[in-house]
Order: sequence, then structure tokens, then C-alpha cells
Amino acid sequence: MSSSPVPLNRHVVLVVEDHALIRQAALDLVISAGFEALEAQDADEAIKILESRDDIRLVFTDIEMPGTMDGLKLVHYIRDRWPPIQLIVASGRAIFEESQLPSGARFFSKPYDDTSITQMMSEMLANDHRN
Repeated sequence: MSSSPVPLNRHVVLVVEDHALIRQAALDLVISAGFEALEAQDADEAIKILESRDDIRLVFTDIEMPGTMDGLKLVHYIRDRWPPIQLIVASGRAIFEESQLPSGARFFSKPYDDTSITQMMSEMLANDHRN
């Protein structure tokens, strides 16, 4: 049996989080909201995934991560290189003004409310008309 293709209206969300348990919870949240979930443990891995796929519609990232760039630098890089991708940023330690984020990005402090995150994802992706 072959697997059925992903429906055109099923948006792909990339979760970038270095802590495995938090990443898994975020992946579960994305899936429960009806989206396809991909994962990366740091910005470098996220960029490799973004370079290899053209169907990612939203990146949900932590700020504090090891590697060559943190989540804040990552979202600015994504906005410059892949402008249509929607961005959600979360952090347990840092409090950021949305003015420090790229245009259209949203910030949530951890622990975040799952319903608030899934509602924001749905709103952001409802405006995405790419197939």
C-alpha cells in the first residue's frame, strides 16, 4: 500500500527547539491542530530543512538555542530569504518586543497557552494561499 498524498490544504509547520521534550510537545500541538509537523533541533538544521523543501508555511522556534545562530537571528534570516513563511517565536527566559522581530512575526513567552498558539497558527496560515 502506498501512503496517500498530503492534502493541498494541509500546511507544513517546522518546529525548531533544542530541548527534546519541549520539541515533542510542540510537535504534538502542531499535529493536533491539523498541520503537518517537521522538526529541527537548532537553526542550522532548520535552514537545511528549509533549503530542501518548498512546502513549509510556518516556523515555530525557540529563541535560546545552541549553534551558529539563536532563534531571533534565525527568524530574521528566514524573513530575508523566505519572506512568505510565517513566524512564531517563543522563549522562557527572554521577553521581546514584537518590534525586535521581523515584520509579521509573533512572540509567545513560555510556558505558552496551547490554545493561543494553535489559534495564532490557524490565523496566520488562513492568510497563506500558496499550494
